[in-house]
Amino acid sequence: MALTPSNMLSLGTKAPDFSLIDTISDTIISLNESKGINGTVIMFICNHCPFVKHVNEGIVQLANDYISKGIGFIAISSNDVENYPADAPHLMKANAEEFNFSFPYLYDKTQEVAKAYDAACTPDFYIFDAELALVYRGQLDDSRPNNGIPVTGNDMRTALDALLKNEKISEFQKPSIGCNIKWF
Repeated sequence: MALTPSNMLSLGTKAPDFSLIDTISDTIISLNESKGINGTVIMFICNHCPFVKHVNEGIVQLANDYISKGIGFIAISSNDVENYPADAPHLMKANAEEFNFSFPYLYDKTQEVAKAYDAACTPDFYIFDAELALVYRGQLDDSRPNNGIPVTGNDMRTALDALLKNEKISEFQKPSIGCNIKWF
């Protein structure tokens, strides 16, 4: 496991478009179909990373708290499944069912979407406004496996609340830290 921080894509960047297979419904889903009317959270996650396993319940709770407020949530796995078979699409679906994901869990087979977002690690989080301009990128919160800090989603909740109130989101944003994306 290589400890990797987010690349911190420039604020204001427009969300790159995509259409990917949703491992839950086995249908192709595009960004436009899944975006929220008030904003969109895009999460690069995977099944096997201990950092993602640590926050799975927290991201599900975050999504459950904000989907009703017009925030869309999309999870994407871009890992090389040949060398990391635990991240294969059928196991992505099983993971989504186990944690009761209320959002699509998309498979980026070519890794083109991860590259377009300059994603570096799992988990890697992005919040886009209603016009799909980047307003937040970074960590869910300060919790990490074995550091004793509870998963609250505080950093993202603060950003989402500001977005929903049309308030300025602090540009001081801590990068997420996790396993590197498993590139081909």
